[in-house]
Amino acid sequence: MTVVGVLDYGSGNLHSVCRALDALGATVKVSSVSAELADVPGLVVPGVGAFSACMAGLVAAGGDKLIRDRLDAGKGVLGICVGHQVMFERGVEHGEQTAGLGLLPGTVEPLAARRVPHMGWNLVEPPVRSQMFAGVGDQRFYFVHSYGVHRDLGFAVGGAAWCEHGGDRFVAAVEWGKLWTAQFHPEKSGAAGAAVLRNWLAFIACDTSVGGSRLGLATPV
Repeated sequence: MTVVGVLDYGSGNLHSVCRALDALGATVKVSSVSAELADVPGLVVPGVGAFSACMAGLVAAGGDKLIRDRLDAGKGVLGICVGHQVMFERGVEHGEQTAGLGLLPGTVEPLAARRVPHMGWNLVEPPVRSQMFAGVGDQRFYFVHSYGVHRDLGFAVGGAAWCEHGGDRFVAAVEWGKLWTAQFHPEKSGAAGAAVLRNWLAFIACDTSVGGSRLGLATPV
């Protein structure tokens, strides 16, 4: 049975994430103490609300160091919603920039669609040979957000999944070594989301990747 840690840094819907993982047979450990989650096979970083507030809470809880140390050690991390966004270089809200973790290249910016927030079910275009979306097929996922990353990330391994809302194309998910992230909420996406979480649990249970926390500085194998 895979042990999964969920980081409680004051910014996330922990209940639904824990319930979804528990339903898949994972042993879930919730903690606000980073040291208690250093050695679990998988770490979930949820997040809701403002980018700046999430980053402040993450740093205060020591989550920034925890995530970097885990990736350097080849241990799995899954970021969800704003937990996906903070993995990028920066976030821009109301004209103000906030530094992210810088583990992935790109800026989180307001969506350009006429209707925001992007709330509801939408299709996702997975990368070729995706492990995250293996066996998922043509299914929809649940989104609630007003910001996203729009650039082509240029991943050498794994890659980015994409989604379109109101003509605005943005990054819906990322697979980079032991770091997986999702702008959508897999825990609220029914059978499709359960499949993604099941794929992640299987992925972290197999120690097939080495460390490498920043795109371009280290290449997972």
